[in-house]
Amino acid sequence: MPKLERVMAMSVEQPLWRALTGYRVLTMIYAVGLFVSAYDKFERPWLAVAYYAVLAGWTLVTLPKVASAASCTKRFLAADLTIAIVGILLTRLADSTARVEAGGPTLPSIWTAGAVLAFAIKGGWRWAAFASTLVAVANLVHRGAPTRDTIHNVLLVWVASIAIGYVVEVARASERTLARALEIEAATRERERLARDIHDSVLQVLAMVQRRGTALGGEAAELGRMAGEQEVALRTLVSGGLVPVSRISEDAAHGALVRVVDEPDASDAGAAGDPVDLRALLAPYAGAKVTFSEPGGPVPLAPGAARELAAAVGAALDNVRAHAGDGARAWILVEDWPDEIIVTVRDDGPGIPEGRLAQAEGEGRLGVALSIRGRLRDIGGTAELISVPGQGTEVELKVPKAAQGPRGVRGKAEKR
Repeated sequence: MPKLERVMAMSVEQPLWRALTGYRVLTMIYAVGLFVSAYDKFERPWLAVAYYAVLAGWTLVTLPKVASAASCTKRFLAADLTIAIVGILLTRLADSTARVEAGGPTLPSIWTAGAVLAFAIKGGWRWAAFASTLVAVANLVHRGAPTRDTIHNVLLVWVASIAIGYVVEVARASERTLARALEIEAATRERERLARDIHDSVLQVLAMVQRRGTALGGEAAELGRMAGEQEVALRTLVSGGLVPVSRISEDAAHGALVRVVDEPDASDAGAAGDPVDLRALLAPYAGAKVTFSEPGGPVPLAPGAARELAAAVGAALDNVRAHAGDGARAWILVEDWPDEIIVTVRDDGPGIPEGRLAQAEGEGRLGVALSIRGRLRDIGGTAELISVPGQGTEVELKVPKAAQGPRGVRGKAEKR
């Protein structure tokens, strides 16, 4: 069944493409008009007529190419700039020497600026600098010597194209920021709506089951305890507000995007290869005895690496339940650093006696060695275990943000 999707699009860049389309047509007509008005002054007018036929056909046929960033490909840009440069160099052959030396217009005239502006809008100021430099060289070769008018025109095109390219880059960055802000706002509103509904129904029922089960005792008390854990986990999930990782539009002309879709399960995210929010995988571990602390924004990580890291956290919590005692509490802390992600799992249990891990490995119980350290090693991360008898245990898991999936296949390991 197809997923429903609602897209709200805004773009500062798209009007530039529409303006460029009109500019190319108008400047093509202007260049042809200049030629017609000075036809009798050309030494080889047939050469100019042939060039203008190519220029007019190219301009009209390629109008869809300058309709958006997606359609304006690198191959088109290269061909477009080539036509402009060839026209500049052909001017000396088609026009009279006197007109050339007097500073007469080139065959493409100001149409050349459109080819440079396409580079600026598509790739920013660096692409604009590259294209305008090639045009400048072609103009200097055509004139034979740098004149005042030539340098003035070259600098004008160079500065204008670079400025427009820089503005485009700033506009794109602003659109991405706006898209992220709108996405967070939409997620916050949805979270608040869900929180109200859940608070009025599910959370109240779970709280009542906990109270009644504790009062009845026996098996009902165990049921009440489980209901209490689920209440804490659900309350954490609702109040935490897991915001999905931003999607980037394939077509930059679409501008800022806010998509409302049916999100796939975290376990299925690897199929698409898109980054997943690590918080969504770790939040279910929260409970009455497990406190989950997370950053305010998404923590994107490659699907394979995120699953392995979450599994290592689960293995660490299994060890807490198995060895720290029924009354032990655990804390999960997620830290999002520029180059790596650090997840710390700490408990207030009795700690691990010195030499116990080495003894467990010798007896063939490889929970820490494989389920934790092995998983982190397979994705290029590290796992450090710190334990002081009587003061609990702390497991620090570090994963580079560039980490991908595991490099090997591992069976299910035993706990320590």
